[in-house]
Amino acid sequence: MSATHSVILLGVVFRAVSTGPIQPALSFTILEDYLSHSKVLCSQETQRQTLEGRLPLPSYAAILTDVVEYETVIGLEVHAQLLTRSKMFCSCSADYANAPPNTYVCPICLAMPGVLPTINEKAVEYTVMTALALNCTIAEYARFDRKNYPYPDLLKGYQISQYDAPMGQHGWLTIDMDGTKKKLDITRVHLEEDTAKLTHCTTPEGETYSLVDANRAGVPLMEIVGEPDISSPEEARQYLMKLRTILQYLGVSTCNMEEGSFRCDANISIRPEGTTEYLGKVEVKNMNSFKAVYRALEYEAKRQRQELEKGGRIIQETRGWVEERGMTVSQRSKEYAHDYRYFPEPDLPPLVFDKTWVEEIRSRLPELPDVRRDRFMSQYGLPTYDANLLVDSKAMADYFEDCIKLMTGTSNENNLHKKAKAVSNWLLGDFSRMLNTTNASIEETRVTPKHLVEMLDLIDEGTLSGPAAKTVFEDMFLNGKPASDIIAEKGLSQISDSSEIEKIAAQIIADNSQAVSDFQDGKQQALAFLIGQVMKATKGRANPGIAKRILLDKLGGK
Repeated sequence: MSATHSVILLGVVFRAVSTGPIQPALSFTILEDYLSHSKVLCSQETQRQTLEGRLPLPSYAAILTDVVEYETVIGLEVHAQLLTRSKMFCSCSADYANAPPNTYVCPICLAMPGVLPTINEKAVEYTVMTALALNCTIAEYARFDRKNYPYPDLLKGYQISQYDAPMGQHGWLTIDMDGTKKKLDITRVHLEEDTAKLTHCTTPEGETYSLVDANRAGVPLMEIVGEPDISSPEEARQYLMKLRTILQYLGVSTCNMEEGSFRCDANISIRPEGTTEYLGKVEVKNMNSFKAVYRALEYEAKRQRQELEKGGRIIQETRGWVEERGMTVSQRSKEYAHDYRYFPEPDLPPLVFDKTWVEEIRSRLPELPDVRRDRFMSQYGLPTYDANLLVDSKAMADYFEDCIKLMTGTSNENNLHKKAKAVSNWLLGDFSRMLNTTNASIEETRVTPKHLVEMLDLIDEGTLSGPAAKTVFEDMFLNGKPASDIIAEKGLSQISDSSEIEKIAAQIIADNSQAVSDFQDGKQQALAFLIGQVMKATKGRANPGIAKRILLDKLGGK
C-alpha cells in the first residue's frame, strides 16, 4: 500500500461526499497526488474540477478501508492519591475513606472566603520521589496554577494544579510485551488537589439530584502524564500495572483503583499507518479497573475504525465508559488547555528545589521492581517468568524473601535455588489460587511465612506427600493452623513403608487388568494411571516414588 493511500484518508473521512469546496484543512498536495494515482478519477479535467470544488468528492471510504491499515495511538493520564496524613493545603485528615460525609473538612477545603492554603511538604517530597523513580528530570523551579472550570465537585470553582512548571519532566518506564521490552515516555509528573465526591441519586418519583461529600476535597493528588507511545489496549494495561507497582514500592500511594486512589483517563486516536496526524483525539473516562481500561480502549479503537468505514469522522470529545453496557458514550466536547484559563496561584509561593535535597531523596529510593526482578533471577536462580510475577506485587515479593530467610540449608547455592523455586511454585500456584478464590490480599492471609516454610520442610523430609500437601495448605489458608497440627488431626502423614504400599499396589494391579495389559503393550501412560490409583487409595499419602518403584517391580518394567 502506498503512503498516498494512507494519508489521503485524512481528507476523505472529513466528508465522505462533499457537495462544496474541499475543507481547508485538507492538504491539496496530498489530494492531488491521490487523484493522479486513482483508478477511479483518471481524467485530468475531473481532477482539476474536484480540486477546485466544482465537482463533488466521491466517497472513497469503501475503497480505502480495504487497503488502509490503521494504528492505535494511546496516551494515559494517571492520578494517584498520595499517602499523606493531611490534605494538600490544609491540616484535615486525608484518611477519609470510611468517614461519614463532610466530616473531614475545614474552611480551607470547603473554599470559604478569605482562607489561604499551605503546601503539604510530604506531598511535594512524594511527587519528587515518584518523578525520580520514573527517570524524570527534576525542575529547579516549580509553580502551582489555578485551573478554572465550573463543576459541582469543585468547591472553589477552580483547582490548584500545575501547568507549565511541573516538578518532573521527560521520564520513562519499560514494559514487557511477549518477552520484548518497550520503553514508554512520560511527559510530566505534577501535583494538585483532589475534588469532592458526587453521589447521583434518583427519587421514587424519578427526580434526580446529586449529593456532595467534601471529605475528598483537597486530598493530595499526583498526576502522571504519559506520551502517546502506547499502541494497544494490552500495552496500556501493562503500563498501568507497572506504574502501580512502582508507586507501591515507593510507598506513596495505595493505588487501589476500586477505591479511587489510582485513576486513569485515556486519550485514544487512530491514524493510517506511516502517518503522524491523528484523526481526532477522544478522551475516555470512568474506568475503575485494569480490565475496564482494556475493554474501554478495545471498544473505542474498534468504534473509531467503524466510524471511518461508514464515511464519518472522529469527533474530538470526552466519552465515558459504561461497564454494564460494555461501551463508551459521548459526554462532552474535549477541552483544550486554554479552556481552563490557567494562571499562577497567587496565594502560594513558587517551589525552588535544592539539588542536595533532591539527591537526598534519590538516595532513599527503595529497590524498584526491575532491579528486584534481576536480583531474584541472579541470587535465587528463578526463571524470568517467576521473577516477573513475584515482583509485580511488593507484598508478594516481600513474602517470598521472608520465607527464604527462614529456610535452613541455603548456604549452598544449589540448595538455595531449589528451595527458592519451591517457594515460588507455591506462591504462584496454590497460594495465588486461594487468594483469588477468597478475594483476599496476601497481607490478609493467615498463612505466615513461617507456616509455609514448615510445610515445605515436611515435604522435603518425606513426612508429607505432594498431593496431601495441597489439602494441608488449603486447611492452613482457611484456618491459620500450622501444617503439623493439620497432618496429625487428619492422619495425612506420608506412607513410606514399602510393605504397606506393596499390599495396596498388588490390589490395584488385580483390579485394573486392562491398564496392566496396556502397560505391558508399551503404553507408558498406563503406569501413570496405576500410580494415580495407588495415590487415590491412600488419599494422597503414599510416597509417589516408592509407589512407582513397587509397581514397576511387580509389572516387570524398568
